[in-house]
Formats: sequence, C-alpha cells, structure tokens
Amino acid sequence: MAAIALFVHADRPEALKLAADLIDRLDGDGHQVRLALESAEVVGRTDLAHLDEHIGEKLDLAVSLGGDGSMLRAVTSVADDGVPVLGVNYGSLGYLTGIQPEAAPQAIEQFLAGDYIIEERIRLRCRLGDGTEVSALNEAIVEKVDSGRTVHLAVHIDGEYFTSYAADGLIAATPTGSTAYSLSAGGPILAPTMPAVILTPVAPHTLFDRSLVLLPSSELIIEVLGHRPAAVAVDGRSLGELGEGGSLAVTVSDQPARLVALGHRGFHQALKSSFGLSDR
Repeated sequence: MAAIALFVHADRPEALKLAADLIDRLDGDGHQVRLALESAEVVGRTDLAHLDEHIGEKLDLAVSLGGDGSMLRAVTSVADDGVPVLGVNYGSLGYLTGIQPEAAPQAIEQFLAGDYIIEERIRLRCRLGDGTEVSALNEAIVEKVDSGRTVHLAVHIDGEYFTSYAADGLIAATPTGSTAYSLSAGGPILAPTMPAVILTPVAPHTLFDRSLVLLPSSELIIEVLGHRPAAVAVDGRSLGELGEGGSLAVTVSDQPARLVALGHRGFHQALKSSFGLSDR
C-alpha cells in the first residue's frame, strides 16, 4: 500500500470535491492519505493533517490539485525527500500541471501500477546573508521596493564581478521558470529539463539588457549597491528586504524536483496552447 499526500487549492470548490472523492477512494483501497495542513482544514479532514516538515517522510506520491502555484507548494514541501509530484490542473496555463481533473483517479492508478516516467527539473538553492536558505523551482527575484525608482544591483558569477544594473530587478530562473516572470521580462524559453540557470534583468537602464544562460555549476550572487533597498521573493514567497551590501546567493540544488509524466501533452503542446499557436 502507498502513502499519498494531497495539496489542494483552497479557493477552488471543484478541487475540494475531487480531493474528498480521492480520499474516499484511496482510503477504501487501503492507502495512507496525508493532507497538507491548510488542505486538511478546507477539506474538513484535520485527522489527515501533516506539517510541511514531515509530510514528505516515507511518502510515495504527492498530488497537487490546483494551478501552477499549488504545484510549486507541493514541490517545495516534498522535493527534498525525493518524492515525485503529480499535477492536476485547475489553473489556466498548466505548464506544470498536465493532468485534467477528470483523469486524476486513473492517473493515480497508473502511477501506482508503475506506468509512468519521472521528469527531473533543477531547483535553485537560494541563500541570504543572514543564513536563510530556501529552494525554488521557478525563480528567485531581487527587485526594487520604491515605485518609480530603480534599484542598483551588482552581479558576481563564480566569485568574479560581472557587471552592475540599474533596473527594476533581476530574476534568476530555472528552465522550468523560463515561462514565468522571466518570460514576461523578455527572457528566453528553455526546455524545462535543460540543465541551466537564466539571469534576466527587469527594465534595465543600461545598453546591456540581455538575459544570460549560465551553466548549472555556476554560483550567482546578486548584491545591493547604494542606499535603496531591494525586496527578495522566491517562487512568489517574500523573504523580506536587503539593504546596502546585502546579497542573495543562487546555486543549483543537489535535489531536483521529480515530476510525474504519464505520456500526456508535452511541453511544446503546452506552449502552443498557451500562446494560441496554429499547426500551420
């Protein structure tokens, strides 16, 4: 029997209903079901609640019921334990969540039968000067705090000073995150399983406004210059502000995200759908 955790988008009633149905089905088949704490509260099954720091222990599968944001939450909670994550799409774009809701029960059965492949996606290890350390599947962002004013940021690559930017911010993104904020800032689209790190400036006041695609072995340090503070966010989670001399160090994590693929729509098909690209 398997241990399966569910991460449910609290504001989607249809996802809550599917979660309740899956719990009954899995429990009836003798599997152990775990719920993220917030998910347990909204589903009304606090008896199945697990804290994030323990939910991935001896877990066979995590299932995200929501959009890409819910998927990021699930990956953050279980990736360090090497747990594969299956995404059920209740969002709009669905770059990470490839399974449609009506196919979720069959997808879980297919996984339990061993009929699946695992896509490994690199994650970023993000470390602040005060020792705070978190991981990101999409991106780490250092950006301005004051509206209408740029922030001055220096970039160091592998211990060497590269250049400085007066900009709205800098994005360090994974290939998975290349279709998120980095794309809207003019960054390239990379195949999500590529081993690389993308550095994309946001509205830079400089002649050099291109993204850089770096080796996965690179160490990237973004340092705040001058008196204007910068805000730091990782996969949409705020980590606070950096003052003058404060820095964010970014490397590739030793533990990748492990996403379940079942032979459904691939990345290129997701791109075509999202951008309305025709077959001719």
